[in-house]
Amino acid sequence: MRLALLALTLLVAPTVRAGEWQPVATELLAREKTGFGGLSGVAVDRDTGTLFVCLSDRGVFRSTDSGKTWERHGKDVPKGRTETPGCLQLDPTGKTKKLLMATVYGGSVIVASTDPATAWRTMDKKCEHVDWCAVDWTDPEMKFALAFKHESGGLLLLSRDGGKSFSEAGKGYGLGAWVFDADTAVVAREKSRQRATGGILRTADGGKTFCPVSEYNPVSLPKLQSDALFWLVEGALLRGTEKGAKWEKVSDVKDARYGPVFGRDAKHLFVLTTAGVIETTDAGASWAKPVAVPKELKGVSTLTWLEYDPKSDALYVMKMGSDLYRLPRGK
Repeated sequence: MRLALLALTLLVAPTVRAGEWQPVATELLAREKTGFGGLSGVAVDRDTGTLFVCLSDRGVFRSTDSGKTWERHGKDVPKGRTETPGCLQLDPTGKTKKLLMATVYGGSVIVASTDPATAWRTMDKKCEHVDWCAVDWTDPEMKFALAFKHESGGLLLLSRDGGKSFSEAGKGYGLGAWVFDADTAVVAREKSRQRATGGILRTADGGKTFCPVSEYNPVSLPKLQSDALFWLVEGALLRGTEKGAKWEKVSDVKDARYGPVFGRDAKHLFVLTTAGVIETTDAGASWAKPVAVPKELKGVSTLTWLEYDPKSDALYVMKMGSDLYRLPRGK
């Protein structure tokens, strides 16, 4: 009788309590013979909760049930892997269901769709082997685009025809950029031995000239929320307005690595730091104590990704080569 009651208890008890990280891509990774890097990127459709992941040399897979089951997304199987956290992204304006993916040691930048039946578009071969790509999401043709060449002295590539061709905008650039419209963009400037401070540069003429607008040093790709651009920099979180012309410090943030990732509303943000995931519900006026990442990740590095699903109130975290971990936050 005791054995029967124990078996019944195991059947009805939840397998994971709120506040526990759980791996959700174990079977997918075991099934697919990935290239170097394994699981290399994750993005969440905030409207539906659909998960998208990139597997090295195996392409994109999606899950509509929080990682319980997975299926290949689209017919194309691009070589290479995503690497820089955030370089696999969905349209942040929410106006389209386009997906942008920059692969390292693989093919060119890819513009796809959350609709698996829609054909993928590949940009010019010159933007192969890039860390990230920024496009004009307000333009259906994405004519103005910037891409950052991997391990090439901070080489910035520029396109004015939607990625059909690229020119070199120069070296010395850094981590991240954002394109606001056909003429306006901001890009990080690299901190180097020759230049003690990096900063943020802005163009208002389609990339012909870039002028400094901030001396803070970005540490991750910027994130757009409504008409404001948020950028994690060394020691702080910045908020840019007027298409990147003006910048203000939102709050101090110690040892930030990635974010912010937006939560349920405009005041709800998550940031990944070396100590774990920190959260604010008052737009950065105060931050909760960090929630440690899974011990299997062996800490947080520049290759650690963070995502949030507002539909199910769950966080996702991974590091290139790890499993994908989900943290259900419901009580």
